[in-house]
Amino acid sequence: MKKCILIYNPQSGKARKKIEKDSLKEIAYDYGYKLSFMRTKRNGDASKIVKRLKLDNEDVVIAVGGDGTLHEVVEGNMLRKKRIIMSHLPQGTVNDVGRMYGLTKKVEKDLEMLLSGKVKNVDTCLINGNPFVYVACFGNLVNVSFDTPRDLKEKYGKFGYIVYGVKKVRRRVKMYDIKYTVDGEVFQDKFSFIFVTNTDRIAGVGNIFSDVKLNDNKFEVVLCKAGTLKECIRDMKNIILYDPTKLQNSIYFKASELEIEFLHRQRESWCLDGEELKSYRCRKFKFTIDQDSKMLLPTKNINKLFEEDDEE
Repeated sequence: MKKCILIYNPQSGKARKKIEKDSLKEIAYDYGYKLSFMRTKRNGDASKIVKRLKLDNEDVVIAVGGDGTLHEVVEGNMLRKKRIIMSHLPQGTVNDVGRMYGLTKKVEKDLEMLLSGKVKNVDTCLINGNPFVYVACFGNLVNVSFDTPRDLKEKYGKFGYIVYGVKKVRRRVKMYDIKYTVDGEVFQDKFSFIFVTNTDRIAGVGNIFSDVKLNDNKFEVVLCKAGTLKECIRDMKNIILYDPTKLQNSIYFKASELEIEFLHRQRESWCLDGEELKSYRCRKFKFTIDQDSKMLLPTKNINKLFEEDDEE
């Protein structure tokens, strides 16, 4: 019988409630898996657990929690000599990735959808070798993603980010002078926000990009030039609610490789999947794609998210 390891973060959204282990074990058994559970206690635990697991080719590791928990599982898998099949049961505050996959936050239903789904090769984006699942962003107010206190997220859900952002909003917008290289071609300009994504959902809003594929060896990039607080708020709203490829103060493109060099030292951090990447002393950032990871996914959105020539 194949093994299925469920790694869960008891501090993420509904995962704080008791998981019905017996019910999940019965579902897994019906699909030919022996299910076991591993609980994280602090940030970084999921990555360490995955790195050390001894599993075979058909065994599966499922991240239960928010996008940050999935991020850690992917990170741990990237550190392994032999990659394993990953999957995700969304139980966090926003769950952009889980919703993109077609999952529901109903853990029993989602587990059935996964175990009856398909294994697909997925692109894993990297920034200076650090993996991220769906978004890396930099600029004004980006710190709201990782600085928002847990009690606000627990009380208000995704609106907790807005509550915290309003309190911390700056009157002056900082512009970053950068040189960037897209698939070998060099440009230079000033921007207030940088988004590098591999998703059709950000901040709980879907269908941001109409043609995202998770196996096309490309990521989507939006560079925003908004120079005032009013323009920043407007453009961030438009990126989420409308077509980010047609914003007047932004540049949009797809790429397989991207290098960004800050011409002046920056004090802010990048945000990877809602978590902070501390890199204050670094001015150069290289984005690449790893294509050697596999995810077990429900069939619901596979035709939309994957190119037809993907091998299972």
